[in-house]
Formats: sequence, structure tokens, C-alpha cells
Amino acid sequence: MRMPRRRLKDRVRWADHTPMGPVGSGLRRRLTALVVITASALVVASGPAALAGNGDVDLTAGERGSGAPAFPTVLPRRAASGPSLRWSDIGPPYRWVRPAANWVGEANDWMRDYRANSDGAYPFRPGRLEPRRLFARAIVRALAPGEAEDPSITFTDVDPESRFHRFANVAVKLGWMNQSRSGAFHPDEPVTTTTVHRAVVRALGLKDTAEEIDGLHTRNGFRFDTPRHVGVLMLGMRLGLRYNNWANESQDVGPRTTLNRAQVAYSLYKATTLQSWVVPYLADQYAGFELPGMTQKRLEIVQWGLRYVAYPYVWGGEWGLQSPEPSALGGQPVPGFDCSGITWWVTRRNDGGAWQVAPPRPYEGWRLPQRTSRDMATMAPRRIRYRDLKPGDLMFYDGDGNNVVDHVDVFIGNGWAIDSSSSVGGVSFMWVGSGWYRDHFKWGRRIIRD
Repeated sequence: MRMPRRRLKDRVRWADHTPMGPVGSGLRRRLTALVVITASALVVASGPAALAGNGDVDLTAGERGSGAPAFPTVLPRRAASGPSLRWSDIGPPYRWVRPAANWVGEANDWMRDYRANSDGAYPFRPGRLEPRRLFARAIVRALAPGEAEDPSITFTDVDPESRFHRFANVAVKLGWMNQSRSGAFHPDEPVTTTTVHRAVVRALGLKDTAEEIDGLHTRNGFRFDTPRHVGVLMLGMRLGLRYNNWANESQDVGPRTTLNRAQVAYSLYKATTLQSWVVPYLADQYAGFELPGMTQKRLEIVQWGLRYVAYPYVWGGEWGLQSPEPSALGGQPVPGFDCSGITWWVTRRNDGGAWQVAPPRPYEGWRLPQRTSRDMATMAPRRIRYRDLKPGDLMFYDGDGNNVVDHVDVFIGNGWAIDSSSSVGGVSFMWVGSGWYRDHFKWGRRIIRD
């Protein structure tokens, strides 16, 4: 039996963390829309959510989330001779980007794109969409500053004399960015999450790893219909390239979101301050990425979960459609999930009321009325040991060692799970066979009966 190579992950450990609590719009959303479904009628709740099992469930409950801590970063000291800049426009609601902006625009010149104002302060314009020409310049400056142009690469819409031509040329030459078949680079179009993740993942040397994820299959030869770019999106999530905005969930981004300069700055900041072991660690972890043979029901869970890789972590989030979330579920600002939310999205049966996932989900789902990981774990009729888990089983974790379950994901076999972690910032296929997840695993719960 061929199994993935597992070397680095068993030796790497980093400190546990206590995730930041939910604040801002997510908290307000859940406090102002506390609604309970009882049977098929909607009833306004006046008290805490009931533990499911008696027919009642709080559809708007939140999940603070846990999961393995984010990969640590290393921020070298800025050279004493480096510039000292003041930003004129980094304040609410973009205060969170200041450390990244300082790194990409002050300690380095990668995104120092605008001239200083008359008072000497520089505009960063964090809310402005980042065009492809500026992103090409930034990533080449950061990760391939000395790379020469390829004279055979020409563009129909970038003048050879333009100051952006070299950067566009190098980005295409290295395979980080594309040009159209007609030769256009589209320099003024804004980048998307996919554009940025693809460029960074390839620049860090993880192109082959992304392609291995794209070819996800089972041991007995079933190949999943993987969404385009799922490999680079999954690795981008694991690298922590997008900022998880606790204070303002409406700023969270999905796979196809056009990115502003704040998110791009954060991506470059994370990519260039990771510790040296992180890239080989991920390459080793996904090497030989393969799932076991499984029943049709379980195959459908994996296939559905693949569609939502790189959706953002939203506290209390359980909605993955572009249409607005039903108000009875809380009025979610963007599609996305917390840990129990993604568990609901891939496993829970429609309730005949506000919760209607299928259609478009192609399978019915199973009874899972509990909303939070703790409640789901409490109501497990039998506690499944790790070695007895089957694809489709729920996995429960105690992240902070207080003997209370605070995280859940869906096991899909061979040590992998569909997971939405606050530290990663959204949905990914996570290795749970060793390391943090294995160390903090408590028990599983079976909801699929073959």
C-alpha cells in the first residue's frame, strides 16, 4: 500500500496558541440575529441555545475556532540606513495592515508605489485594488530582483519602454503570471486571490506540490474533479497568505475576490518572512497526496468540500453560496465558514426551513442538528477512536487543554480532513495524522451509516 511520505511533520512543533476572540461585525451579527428553529417553525430565542437532541438548534451560534497555530514568521531587523516612512492613510479600517506595509514599503521598496505628500508622509492606498502591473513589480522585486528578461516574450498591451515591462516579462517567464493567447498582459486589471496565491506558491517552489493536489485521487484509481487552481489555493491558505479579518468580516476574501493593496501587502509579507523549514514541510506533507477507496456517499463529501477550498474563516459562518444567507441564519456578510460551519455545509441534511443547502449540493446529507463543535461532540452516541475513523466521520479536538472540545472537522481518510481553521484563515484539506491535530484529538463521531 503506497502511503504519502511523512518525515518533517513528525519533527516540527511550535507553541500552541489561544485564537483571538470574535469581535466586530461577526459578533454583532450573531448577537442581533439569535434565532432558533423548533420543528419547522421559527421561534425567537430568549435564552442560550439548547443542546440539540431535543429538536431545537441555534442556527446562529458562533464557533471561535482553534486548529494548529499559524506558521511563525521571521522579521529581520531593518537596515539602519533604510528609509523611515510615515504612512498618511493607514488607519481604520486598515490598521491591521501596518506591519505588512512597513515591511513591503518601508523596510523594502516592493510596494512603495506612490510619491510622498507635501508633509513627507507617503500614501499606501490600502483599499485600492491592486493592478497586475503593480503586483508583477512587487513580487519580482521581492522574490526575483536580479532575474533577466526573456526577449522572446512580448506583450500587445505593455510598451517595451514602460517601467513595468521588465517585471511583467519576468513574471511570465518564471510562470508566476500569465499572458493571454493574443499576447496581452492586462496590466490594469486587478489581481484576484487566485492570481496572488498562484504567483507566490510558484515563486516559493511549490508548483509541483500544487499540481499533486490538483490530481487528488483515491488509492483504487478514482480521480476527483478538482476545481481549477485548487492546489495553489490550498497551499496559499496553508502558508497564511490572506489576512483573516476578525474586526470586519466584510473585508474577508474568497478565491475569486479582487484584492486590494492591503491584502496583497499581507501576502508578500507572509511569503517573505516564513521560516526556512515551512516550504519543505508542506512539500513533504502533501507528497503522495492520496485518499483511500471509499463509498459513493463519502466520495461526494470530498468532491463537495473541494469546491470550498480557500473560502474565508467567518465566525459563525455556515453559508457558501453567493446568494445572501437567509436572515434566520444570521445575515452572514460574505460566504465562508467556521470549523463547525464547514462541517454542517458538507454533512448536514436540509431541515425543511432556513437551512437549505441541496440543491445545489448533489446529496441529501445526514442528521446533524447541533451547531457548535462542543455540542456535536457531546451528542456523539459513541466515541470513535482515531484508528477506527472512516471518511465522513467528525473529528473533535481540545485545542487549549481545558478538557472542552473547541474544534471539529470532517475526516476523509489517510490522515486528512476538511477543515476551517481560524489560524489558517479558511477552508483547506488539513493533515491531521500527526502533529497538533493528532495531539489534540479527543474522539470521533459517525453520522454516515452504510
